[in-house]
Amino acid sequence: MVQRIDVTAADGVRLAAWEFRDPPAEPRQPAVLLLHGLMGRALHWAGTAGWLGEHRRVVALDQRGHGQSEHPAINGPGGPGGPAGLRGLSGPTGFGAPPSAPGAPAPSLGREAFVADAEAAIEQLGLGPVVVVGHSMGALTGWQLAARRPDLVQALVICDMRASALGEASQQEWEEWFRRWPLPFPTQDAARRWFGEDDPRVERPDPGRGAFFAEVMHQAADGWRPLFSRRQMLTARETWVHDAHWEELAQVRCPTLVVRALDGELGRAEAQEMVRVLPAGQYAEIPDAGHYVHFDRPAALRAALEPFLEGVAGVASR
Repeated sequence: MVQRIDVTAADGVRLAAWEFRDPPAEPRQPAVLLLHGLMGRALHWAGTAGWLGEHRRVVALDQRGHGQSEHPAINGPGGPGGPAGLRGLSGPTGFGAPPSAPGAPAPSLGREAFVADAEAAIEQLGLGPVVVVGHSMGALTGWQLAARRPDLVQALVICDMRASALGEASQQEWEEWFRRWPLPFPTQDAARRWFGEDDPRVERPDPGRGAFFAEVMHQAADGWRPLFSRRQMLTARETWVHDAHWEELAQVRCPTLVVRALDGELGRAEAQEMVRVLPAGQYAEIPDAGHYVHFDRPAALRAALEPFLEGVAGVASR
């Protein structure tokens, strides 16, 4: 069973949260909030949520601009009035941005907005203090939330996300990559094959990557297109690729597990430094897994997470 629950962000953006399974009558462990990465969606966590929900309440959030949450109309760089270099990268934008109430902040795709959305989900759904499990960008959102609102986050899992800045060259590479997408795809399977095998960024066949992107495609009038706007993904990414996040990481006081996919984007030296910086950091490494570790090696990810989560539950029950 998957049930949609609407959450309203501080700036009025409507967010789709998804509760997996019927919550246990008497949950024995803290609730879990699952946060997907850039271009992802809440339903990417369905397999993980299946076993997490046996003894816990489990909710996944479609972050703004993703999945079934609203895609706010953004002005400024990367918005409708943004530079010409980003034109032509728009995809379906879902709902338009809701009218702002007098005095309400304008909709945003900045870091503050993503963190505030997670905060709103926890508070409006009565989840806290919660265990946040985040992948990539969602992991960054999780540790920024834990640093700012320690009362809401009991424990944190960081899946394959770097703390160092990626830089302008990385942003330019992504813009060029977006332009290479052969949209529209004739079928969803064609999208799966391209992202898993034919994409120039793929060094060898990567079924997990193909599955990840196939699930963020929807059938439009002319073929299969992404649920998100590529232009908006660049805008969202712009707000964190130029900054390092070590200072906020050091402010996370709750137990934190740093999960590194062996063939992912987080190097071993950086991952181990992240564990050292964290006041209560732990480390896990998943072999034979790429960045989309929850698709590549779901059983291995479960084996890494379960001991950590059981330890968190044991502390909570004392």
